[in-house]
Amino acid sequence: MPIFIHPSAEVSPCAQLADGVRVYNQVHIRENAVVGEHTILGKDCYIDQGVRVGARCKIQNGVYLYHGVVVEDGVFLGPRVTTTNDLHPRAIFPDGNMRGPNDFRVVPTNIGYGASIGAGAILLCGISIGRFAMVAAGSVVTKDVPDFALVRGHPARLVGAVCACGAKIVGKPKHCTHCGEVLSSAALSLSLFP
Repeated sequence: MPIFIHPSAEVSPCAQLADGVRVYNQVHIRENAVVGEHTILGKDCYIDQGVRVGARCKIQNGVYLYHGVVVEDGVFLGPRVTTTNDLHPRAIFPDGNMRGPNDFRVVPTNIGYGASIGAGAILLCGISIGRFAMVAAGSVVTKDVPDFALVRGHPARLVGAVCACGAKIVGKPKHCTHCGEVLSSAALSLSLFP
């Protein structure tokens, strides 16, 4: 499948887009960004320099991924998900001089395989979101999220576990009641939360 880039999108010639990538209206992809095959970037997304986005990701409208972010394969990012990349940002030095691009300390963030981040969530830098984890809409994530965890709130807190299909796990079943898959030990260890 060929790459599709909407005429209003701005894609750096130094960015790497794999086969089947779909780039919609007014997306901005900076230099040295990498986007994996069959990933969809919705309207108004910003993919900063050096960001790595895996294959088969669905990135909804208005998502901002800043330098230092890695998005693994199969990730869903809801509308207006925002990342950060500096724990101590300042526009100027104490003497009033402007900071330049090399004056910021980029702190990496990793969003794991198959994870889902709900609309309007904010991810502070320096965290890892686990495999198939789910972050509820509007959450502010300030700490690592384990594999298969369900988190929500401001700041986000662990409230349960989800199957790889996305269904909430209640109790200690051996199989997901929604899809029938055998549940991982990581998911089951979190499933006693309300």
